[in-house]
Amino acid sequence: MIYKCKNCGGNVVYHPDKKKMYCPHCDGTDTEEEVESATITECANCGAPMEVSRYTSACKCEHCGSYTVFEERLEGELAPHLILPFQISKEKAVELLKKEFQGRFYTPGTFLSEATLEGMEGIYVPFFLYDYLASYDYAGTGTKVRSWRRGNTEYVETSWFRVERNLDIDFDHIPVDASINMDDNMMDLLEPFDQKALEAFQKKYMSGFQGEIFSEGLMGLEPRAQEKARKDAEELLRETLSGYSALHADRKHLNLQRQTANYALLPVWVYYYSYHGKKYTYYVNGQSGKVLGKTPFSAGKMLVNGAGVWGLLFTIMMLGKMILEVL
Repeated sequence: MIYKCKNCGGNVVYHPDKKKMYCPHCDGTDTEEEVESATITECANCGAPMEVSRYTSACKCEHCGSYTVFEERLEGELAPHLILPFQISKEKAVELLKKEFQGRFYTPGTFLSEATLEGMEGIYVPFFLYDYLASYDYAGTGTKVRSWRRGNTEYVETSWFRVERNLDIDFDHIPVDASINMDDNMMDLLEPFDQKALEAFQKKYMSGFQGEIFSEGLMGLEPRAQEKARKDAEELLRETLSGYSALHADRKHLNLQRQTANYALLPVWVYYYSYHGKKYTYYVNGQSGKVLGKTPFSAGKMLVNGAGVWGLLFTIMMLGKMILEVL
């Protein structure tokens, strides 16, 4: 399925800045109408063949640039419950990427060129959002140490306290990415997403972006959600136990009861860059603008700049020598 403009027939896409469906051909807004695809491997606009992986739910035609949304992969058990629409446009994502990396030394000249940045794509990444009711039972010994000086003598007083806590915690929407194509650690680091902006799923938001269905299951990913809940519970517990110099736990037990789990699509800009046979991947949170990625390194630039520095030093030394000879 493709969204075509009622006015000019162009491809209507969701515009993050306007927060509306937008036709870039005639500047129309909210002029979209749905046009069905003949097959899942054929562009609904130009009819050209498209290479679609088993997990693709939306993609861009390499021939005409139109975006196709595959309805059959967004229905039944594959239907997302929620979606967080892109709030940062491609232009803004490029700007943020340049701000993060442009001033760094020894990056290759092609790294942030317009030609390579053109390949940046927005992707709706599949996530499961887990809700838990948790109880944390803790008991142990807390130590407080007080020291003071009187004259030439230093005194140290150590006190021991019995500490018990029982916390009831509601965890809402703990996110875990469900895409085998995305690096799990990078997706975790890309958080947080402001989940107040989540909306009931509407497929029109996917027009203008790539999309994936989940490629890892709800049950298989739950241990990651539980580990996140455990870490957050530990932080909350420590906040209630501030003031102690040391803690020794006799008993601590976290009980998690899953209430619900929602399938959601969250927005991520992805930029792939290749340099001397090595691939680099950069991520921009499509809501907050948070940027992640490692700086590529150009040995050629380092040699050129290094040669320039040494040349300057050599010139200064020679000038100094000439001055001393004159004197």
